[in-house]
Amino acid sequence: MDSVISIKGLRKTYDAGTEALKGVDLDIRRGEIFGLLGENGAGKTTLIGIVCGLIRATAGTVTVDGHDNVTAYRAARARIGLVPQELAVDMFGHVRHTVEFSRGLFGKGRDPARIEEVLRSLSLWDKRDAKIGDLSGGMKRRVLIAKALAHDPDILFLDEPTAGVDVSLRRDMWALIGKLRDEGKTIILTTHYIEEAEEMADRIGVITRGELILVDEKRAMMEKLGQTRLSVGLKAPLAALPPALDGLPLTLSDDGLTIVHQAGGEGESAEVAEILKRMIAADIDIATVDSSRSSLEDIFVDLVGGKRS
Repeated sequence: MDSVISIKGLRKTYDAGTEALKGVDLDIRRGEIFGLLGENGAGKTTLIGIVCGLIRATAGTVTVDGHDNVTAYRAARARIGLVPQELAVDMFGHVRHTVEFSRGLFGKGRDPARIEEVLRSLSLWDKRDAKIGDLSGGMKRRVLIAKALAHDPDILFLDEPTAGVDVSLRRDMWALIGKLRDEGKTIILTTHYIEEAEEMADRIGVITRGELILVDEKRAMMEKLGQTRLSVGLKAPLAALPPALDGLPLTLSDDGLTIVHQAGGEGESAEVAEILKRMIAADIDIATVDSSRSSLEDIFVDLVGGKRS
């Protein structure tokens, strides 16, 4: 899969001396949903701002669909739709006029059919003549997406797209984003809801203190960095692990009533099955079995925590 955005050696130091980005290299693949995770102040918004031409980089290059975003700014920017975190929109404006105006900003001619298509896809057609200030928070966020899509970009940046949105509407937004990807859009998503990235993203990047510390396929990341924890409760306490369990990565609780196995990487499911099989063969009286696997949030916390220490 070819890259639609190529970022090389990107650095940004603000006038006060704050180093927001420290040599970021990243390629975004055409047609993927890329989840960018990072704590507040990690550099996510600065990175998006530079790619979208809103912030000037201190060093490095950004290429958008083959166009340098400095020397060929208009061509690069025309390929990008940006949905900012803030509701930066005229609350007294009407929905349809606001979206039409956004299309005109990119030099696109009037196209009522296209505007209707965008508004209908976002369930905004019935609100086309409403004042934006009269809409619910979720509908206002949909207007931001409509504005970003009005000029038919191939790339969509979503900066905290479901911030402040209730759980039900968040699920609707996830379905909409998935539909946009199915239509061929490339989507870059930043979010504080790590569940959101886990649900939607094809690949994940983790940024902290201006450094991109990891980029990987979501499934591969969870496979390599995730942990499986098996906790087996016993009906009667053991003084020590029996010889039948020798060689297995197990620990016995101080009260002798719980055997714990914790491991990561490939093959752990088979290892868990082998542990339970050997316990049963050793006539260990099992009361409970509890198995859990790391979420993306667990992995993120471990990565960022380790980087800070």
